Amino acid sequence: MKQVRPKKNLGQHFLTDLSIAKRIADTVDEPYGAIPVLEVGPGMGVMTQYLVEKARPFKVVEIDRESVAYLNEHFPMLREKILGEDFLRMDLRSVFGGQQFVLTGNYPYDISSQIFFKMLDNRDLIPCCTGMIQREVALRIASEPGTKAYGILSVLIQAWYDVEYLFTVEPSVFNPPPKVQSAVIRMTRNQVTHLDCDEDLFKRVVKTAFNQRRKMLRVSLRPLFDAAHPASEGFFAHPIMTKRPEQLTIAQFVELTNLVEGEFCVRTQGVDIGQE
Repeated sequence: MKQVRPKKNLGQHFLTDLSIAKRIADTVDEPYGAIPVLEVGPGMGVMTQYLVEKARPFKVVEIDRESVAYLNEHFPMLREKILGEDFLRMDLRSVFGGQQFVLTGNYPYDISSQIFFKMLDNRDLIPCCTGMIQREVALRIASEPGTKAYGILSVLIQAWYDVEYLFTVEPSVFNPPPKVQSAVIRMTRNQVTHLDCDEDLFKRVVKTAFNQRRKMLRVSLRPLFDAAHPASEGFFAHPIMTKRPEQLTIAQFVELTNLVEGEFCVRTQGVDIGQE
């Protein structure tokens, strides 16, 4: 069978350098070297050929039918382990019977953030995630408070995972070459089992704050409230409100979330008292 044609609509950029493919495949060995591995978007199997050699359960998920046919022909040992599905729509608990697994892949640039949000939603199943993404996104994920790259992905992922920026990959080793540099990262679950706040509200506060990242929080958080039920003057007078979102640590975002929740409760009580 001829090689698979890269498809622009699927964001396919096939890695051609075998040494780099092996380096990425080997990122799954630490710190979880025994649990199963799920590779997303294997394409023609440049990483798959190294992953399949590892002594552990292994599956791939590929939405491109042409790639699935290629994998079936060239990796007969995988024929019962190729999932021809959309990763973003999959029930991940069904992949290895509810067992934890390491997630890896040469991720399509245009959906890498969505892949990582799905990882967060399934963090009890995915103690480690490695792979290659756009370098700019990798820098955002790994960045620290006080830097320009620090943002929504940084906070939401680092709340649950320790992030390692492993190495940079140049465009010349892809077909077709992307217009940007790539990078390989590893995200490993930290010891946090729950945040000391409402976790859904935490995500909402983080996203709202960074929607106006250059503004102080006393400005960027106003969309959380409405004209009928505005926040109190005391709420926006809190010292943390003079900071910008990129200045806050995760612990401070937790504190901020609790402040917002407390303000919501005050508003609700006020409405109830007024109705009585």
